[in-house]
Amino acid sequence: MPTLADLEGRIPAWCPGCGNFGILRAFKQAMIELKLSPHEITVVSGIGQSGKFPHYTKCNTFNGLHGRTLPVATAMKLVNHAMPVVAEAGDGDCYGEGGNHLLHAIRRNIDVSLFVHDNQIYGLTKGQASPTSMEGMMTKINPHGVVCEPLNPMVFALALDCSFVARGYAGDSEHLTRLMKAAINHKGFALIDILQPCVTFNLVNTYGWFKQRVYRLGDDYDPEDKEQALQKAAEFGDRIPIGIIYRNNRAPMNDRIPLIASTPLVKQPFEPLEVAQTILNDFF
Repeated sequence: MPTLADLEGRIPAWCPGCGNFGILRAFKQAMIELKLSPHEITVVSGIGQSGKFPHYTKCNTFNGLHGRTLPVATAMKLVNHAMPVVAEAGDGDCYGEGGNHLLHAIRRNIDVSLFVHDNQIYGLTKGQASPTSMEGMMTKINPHGVVCEPLNPMVFALALDCSFVARGYAGDSEHLTRLMKAAINHKGFALIDILQPCVTFNLVNTYGWFKQRVYRLGDDYDPEDKEQALQKAAEFGDRIPIGIIYRNNRAPMNDRIPLIASTPLVKQPFEPLEVAQTILNDFF
């Protein structure tokens, strides 16, 4: 069983008080409780402060391009679906740059857990509005305030029948750890939108702002009730629910591909010369 010392990576280069610290702490605790050693899990990330995440823990990792986290995670999962694959992305990275990839990952039901660090701002590039920035928020490029309504990723995911939809909060690491464990154990695509204060560039959605609004869904809440889930997914304002909002049992993509359904591709016999010759024969 891994310990916290086994998972320590580089010293984080985030601002003091950044919500990423709570997300990192919850993730490491989830790995410990799931008894996952660093070599038993792969973490893929894109660009942004969230993109630095895998460097601050020990694991197999791939740090890719802005918005292109999910294509890499998809390929890794289809090659070796026996290994848990976690994708880490920011709200700009995932909902903005990579929104098209998110749409199709949900549709295909790739067996990947996506943890979105949603600080409602572009943090790495110094404070531009992101797809989840609240209407009216003042930024360097929005001196008169954001004029567009924010994207609600929970409603978006539910509309596509995402098989696991949850919202967490970086200020509640204990609860977030449980959500991460449930997402990793889920068979199919799992999205956790993690509300995360940015103490440098987002002075609206602060820890105090979230403390007044965030509440945990109760034990009497049924995440398999889609109509109720749509109501909770749309609830974002004076009250913000966190927890598993929706869950279903759609078969993941790797179970629907006959070639890899029983045996991961990485464990199948492969004779490169024979394969190359077969391909060449097709041209003659």
